[in-house]
Formats: sequence, C-alpha cells, structure tokens
Amino acid sequence: MAIWQRLKHQLEALQPCLKCLLCDETTESKRLPICTDCESELPWLREHCSVCALPMHGAGLICGECQKHPPVFDKVVAPWSYSFPIDSMINRFKHHAQWPLGRLLGDLLGDYVQHNFDDGLARPDLLLPVPLTPQRQRQRGFNQAQMLAASLSNHLHIPVLNHGLTRIIEAPAQQGLDAATRKKNLRKAFLVAPETQVQGLHLALVDDVLTTGATAQILSRLLLKAGAARVEIYCLARTPKPGTLLDLY
Repeated sequence: MAIWQRLKHQLEALQPCLKCLLCDETTESKRLPICTDCESELPWLREHCSVCALPMHGAGLICGECQKHPPVFDKVVAPWSYSFPIDSMINRFKHHAQWPLGRLLGDLLGDYVQHNFDDGLARPDLLLPVPLTPQRQRQRGFNQAQMLAASLSNHLHIPVLNHGLTRIIEAPAQQGLDAATRKKNLRKAFLVAPETQVQGLHLALVDDVLTTGATAQILSRLLLKAGAARVEIYCLARTPKPGTLLDLY
C-alpha cells in the first residue's frame, strides 16, 4: 500500500497546475481551476441568519423573518452572497452553458458542505435537485441544479434522487419579484413523483441561488408531507435583503 501511495503522490506531482478560470493565472492547485487570490476574494458569507443564511450583522442570529414566520426547512447551507463575481459565474454557467465554471462551483460547494459536516452538520440521506419543466430543460439543454447535485454526490458520497420532484407548470420569470408574488406563481407548480420514497429520510434540496426562499419552502413542504423527517437547502449563493449594504468579505 505504501508503494502505491508513493506512486500516486509522484504522479500527482508530475501533473501541471491549472489555470484560474477568473484571472487566467497559474493556480497553486492541481484540482481546482481557481487561484488562492481569486478564491479569497469571492463574496464569502460570514455573518448570516443561522436558518435561511440571509446576510446579517452578527453571527449565530436568526433574522426577523425567520423568527416571525419560521420556514419549514431546517437550514440553508450556502458559501456565498449573490454578488460579484459569484453572480456572474452562476449566470455564465446557467444561461451560457459554461460548464467548467459549473464544475468549479460544484467542487467549491462540495468542499464547503464537507467543512460543515466536519463541524457537526448532519449528513443527509439523499440529495434532490430542484427540477425544471421538461420544456425549460430542453431549451437550456441541462438542469444546473442536477449538475450541482451530481458534483456534490461525487464529492460527499451521498446518492442523488434526480426525478424525485417534478415541475409541471412553468411560472413566470421570478427575478425581481417579491416573496408573495413568487409564492403565488409557484402554487401547484411542483409534485413529488408517485414512486418517490422519502419516509423518515433526511433530505437536502440542491439549487443555485436562494432569493426569497419561496421555491425552497414549497418543495420542503411537499417532501415533509410525503414523509421526510427533515429538509435542508444546499445552494451556491444567498441574495442579500434588497437595499442592505453589508461587509460580506
């Protein structure tokens, strides 16, 4: 075993370092195409709501909205605020099929979630990507949430249930809408697939961005109604509350 380990390390040492996808400089890593400087300058979520991950001033607090109207999901796990350059990276991946960026984001999210596991976060039994309608998925060519879930599955060794949820109605574009309007648009938009068995399971929904939480709330409620014991949200980024200016770095 020791010989094979030495050979593995020698082969890894021969591999060239990668180019950073953000600045095109050579990285210090042979695994992730992002340099240390660019990674450190991403808008990492520091102080945030301990339930919905809304950026806040103060660690370990619960935001006013979660206190007044506790969500049905248990927790949001998100590494970044939805601001530059993460917003641009997600949009280029999601709307322009820049898959290397998607793979990088998925790998970084996997590292972040693993760090949370190491700090005591319970591991879910299954990952479920937020679905697109078949028409939207055909138009885009892929579901970004499925790609992120696949990356997390490989990284964390947690199985993915790709077709556990179905989107049957395409709501109008949600960007820029308030929570009440988003919720109204999403009513009856989703179903738990009839063959889906989630009784007593701890589940994690996977998506790219959490804005108002309307989609996460509706899907979590459906899964809990189907028998799930607990639902969490794993996403790349959390949008700040409109009109707030927070030091996120």
